[in-house]
Amino acid sequence: MLQIIQAATAEMGLPVPSYIAGNTADDAVQQLALLNAVGSRLQKEFDWQSLSTEYRFTTSASTLDGTTASGSAIVTGISSTTGLDTTYQVTGSGIDQDTSIVSVDSVSQVTLSRVATATATASLVFGKVKYSNPSDYSRSTPSTQWNKTNHWRLMGPSTPQEWQQLKSGYIASGPRTFFRKLAGYFQIWPMAATNIYLGMEYISSNWALSVALAGKSTFTADTDTCVFDDRLMIEGLKAEYFSVKGFDSSNFQANYRRELSAAKAADTGFQTLSFAGLSADYLIGFSNIPDSGYGQ
Repeated sequence: MLQIIQAATAEMGLPVPSYIAGNTADDAVQQLALLNAVGSRLQKEFDWQSLSTEYRFTTSASTLDGTTASGSAIVTGISSTTGLDTTYQVTGSGIDQDTSIVSVDSVSQVTLSRVATATATASLVFGKVKYSNPSDYSRSTPSTQWNKTNHWRLMGPSTPQEWQQLKSGYIASGPRTFFRKLAGYFQIWPMAATNIYLGMEYISSNWALSVALAGKSTFTADTDTCVFDDRLMIEGLKAEYFSVKGFDSSNFQANYRRELSAAKAADTGFQTLSFAGLSADYLIGFSNIPDSGYGQ
C-alpha cells in the first residue's frame, strides 16, 4: 500500500510520504481514503478471478420426538433442543407447511410459527433452511449452486413470486431444491430432511491482503497488498486525486481506463468460438475414436 501511494505521489509531483498508516497529514489521510475507494470500486467492477471463491456446507437436519396439541404452537417433550434456533423449519404429523421455529423456550420445548392441527406425540423433522453467507461474501456467481449429494443443480434464484408459490401452493415440495437470498441468508426450499452437501461460488469482498495474506476489505497497514495490479491502483489513485482536487484529470482517467481494460482482458481466459457451432459429441468424437479395433 505504501509503495503504491509513494509511486502515485511521485508521478504527480507531490511530497512522497514515508509512511501512511497512522499518518495524520491531510494529504496522507485523503490518499489512503481514495486508494481504498479505488479498490472497493474495482471489487464491484468485475468478477475478478482472484476474488472468486468456492463455498461448501452441509445442511443440518434431525428427527426428534415431540408432543403437539391441537390449536397450540408449542411443542413439548423434545429430547433435546440443542442446536435448534429460528433458522429451522419443522415438518410432521399435524404440522402445516412453511412452519418454522419462533423461539427455543427450553431444553425440551419450542414455539412454532403456526399452531398444530392435531394432538399427538410423534417424530418431527427439524431442518435448517436459513444459512449465513461467508463473512467475506459480496455477491454470488450465477449457475454455480449445486446439490453435490444428489448431483443436481439447485433451482434458482427464485423470484419473490415463485418463492411464495413454492411455500404456499398445493405442491410445496419435490425432488429438487430451490434457493433464494432473503433477509441476509442463503435460504433453501423445501427443507432438507437429511443432511445434504451443497456448494457454490461467490465473489469475495476481500480485495486487500495483510502481510500474512489474510483477506481484508480495505488497506489499513503500509505492508498490505491487494489482488489488483499495482499499476492499475496507481493510475486509479492519480485519477481520483486530481478529480477531487478539481484539476483536469482527463489524462489520468484515460490511463486508468486503459489499465482497467487490460486488467480485465488478462484476468481470465476466453474460449475460442466457432462460427460453425459446437459439437455435441462430448463423450465420443474424432479426438478419442481409435484408429483400429473400434467397438472391440
